[in-house]
Amino acid sequence: MSSENTSDDEDTFKILIATDIHLGYLEKDAIRGNDTYNTLNEILQCAKQNEVDFILLGGDLFHDNKPSRQCLHKCITMLRKYCMGDSPVRFEILSDQKVNFNTTQFPWVNYQDENLNISIPVFSIHGNHDDPTGAEGLCALDLLSASGFVNHFGHSHSVEKIEISPILMQKGITKLALYGLGSIPDERLYRMFVNKQVSMLRPKEDQDGWFNLFTIHQNRSKHGPTNYIPEQFLDDFLDLVVWGHEHECLIKPTLNEQQLFYVSQPGSSVATSLSPGEATKKKIGLLRVKGRKMKLQEIPLKTVRQFFIEDVVLADHQDCFTPDTPHVTKKIEDFCFAKVTEMLHEAERERLGCPLTPEKPLIRLRVDYSGGFEAFNTSRFSQKFVDRVANPKDIIHFVRRREQKEIKDENSIDYGKLFKPTAVEGLRVEDLVKQYFEAAEQKVQLSLLTEQGMGKAIQEFVDKDEKEAIEELITYQLRKTQLHLQSRGVTTEQDIDAEVRLFRDSKKNTAEEEKDIQEAMNRAKAHRLERGDGDFADQDVLDVTMDSDEGSVPVAAPTRGRGRGSRGRGGRGRGRGESDKEMQVPLALYKSPTLYPAKQPQTITLLPPCLTVDPNSSCQTCSSKSSLHSVPETCLLRPLLSYA
Repeated sequence: MSSENTSDDEDTFKILIATDIHLGYLEKDAIRGNDTYNTLNEILQCAKQNEVDFILLGGDLFHDNKPSRQCLHKCITMLRKYCMGDSPVRFEILSDQKVNFNTTQFPWVNYQDENLNISIPVFSIHGNHDDPTGAEGLCALDLLSASGFVNHFGHSHSVEKIEISPILMQKGITKLALYGLGSIPDERLYRMFVNKQVSMLRPKEDQDGWFNLFTIHQNRSKHGPTNYIPEQFLDDFLDLVVWGHEHECLIKPTLNEQQLFYVSQPGSSVATSLSPGEATKKKIGLLRVKGRKMKLQEIPLKTVRQFFIEDVVLADHQDCFTPDTPHVTKKIEDFCFAKVTEMLHEAERERLGCPLTPEKPLIRLRVDYSGGFEAFNTSRFSQKFVDRVANPKDIIHFVRRREQKEIKDENSIDYGKLFKPTAVEGLRVEDLVKQYFEAAEQKVQLSLLTEQGMGKAIQEFVDKDEKEAIEELITYQLRKTQLHLQSRGVTTEQDIDAEVRLFRDSKKNTAEEEKDIQEAMNRAKAHRLERGDGDFADQDVLDVTMDSDEGSVPVAAPTRGRGRGSRGRGGRGRGRGESDKEMQVPLALYKSPTLYPAKQPQTITLLPPCLTVDPNSSCQTCSSKSSLHSVPETCLLRPLLSYA
């Protein structure tokens, strides 16, 4: 594979690549509400103007896991406007589509559906914002898939083994193997790669004749020991990796010297946080593939709102003011006013000749006021730019470096406090939970639950509004622990404490823990459905949360002669390679969890009865003599749950 020029002909794939559109972000904001919709409209318009073969999206098409009706309506409207029509699709699918699209009742590519007139197919994996949830494992992309507008692929159900089967395409002499893997928690996927539980299937015949394209939606930069996916984990037979999730635009393909494949990071199509990574110019890519050669053309987006960010260290401007200068706060405010005004002038100069760019830019000035300076009133400052910027409430962001005190004894240095940041941007909820329990005292440590389980439950509660996630996880783990203690026959309080800790530690970072967490989340979803709550937002809720995250003879291409409403779908067979056993991946079976009836939260029934030493004696804690009694707050297991 080489990155060289390719010409447009009947053997060349033309693919429009974009990731992280975050449709619906701040849709209720008076100024920025239409930003994501305008950008998606530009992307689809660009695809139609360039007559691409298909569009490839790298995840996070939607910003919310449950997008509003307005968001879904606008998305479907634009897909219908630009992706439907009589233009023929000039490539064919050779792989077993029942394997490629095994999560839908229509297991074939949408342009081969006899009831649809698709001119530009859209292939998309899901991201961490629009990932499948609930008992049925559905997401917003599945709605678009069922309606025939998007081909959702790369969805893996198993937490024990992942087999990535490619969508095999051919246009003329060019053969393309499209691999995809939707978002999976990074630590889980990291562990699966280490344990050799992730595999990529390849065609058995002519393996060197395929251009292998892989799209993934994971952390690329290292956020922790296992909270990312190293490029070295990916197979070396790949030619190009399209990396989603990271918002910084690094779309130019870069060669991985070890694996010898190229990596393209398109970045987000809109800015969803005021961080430096979002300040790079937003672009999409037009990928041309002919044989084993490729060329990626960068296309700047014109409808993206401008974003300028600058750092100011007040201590570096001693010629203007010092902490002892009279009226120093007013002087600092005037200094910042001049800086913001200068950034606005730069935005105006760049916007000249580009009428599609929104008028009001995003401005962020990060002010380091270490060294004795005082912060001024940011609300009053913002009023000066309320009609000139799109984010008047958060133009100024004050930061302060933690000063290092003189320490005589090197052994007494507290490195944790020394390097502790004053503000954390882009930290996830589950990371906060993990950090809290790592630093917490022993008396407040979890005894029954795991940090990963609690973090996941809180993430579901915060990000996806699963109100019963935490309660259901606690109830589920409590029940499993009770049954375990019953089977072990422990009786004394000391033995109970030790056995509970041993049982908890034995499940940490294992597939069993993943299953338990997923089962609890599915039960929470089932209870919500029993109450009649829908999967998607019926009421539009204002979301103002910032993600602080960032040579041969040409062969005629197959065409579909089709008139409006008068064509057939055509065969969905695999064509070449039909008997290829290596590609015969069985359809993944997904067993829906049992729906449990709603519980009574006031009383917990314990088995066996309060774990008494002698069945004929009274309970050690509550003195009850019944063989099985309900205890709202008195049994030995109660101290293990701090919420009780």
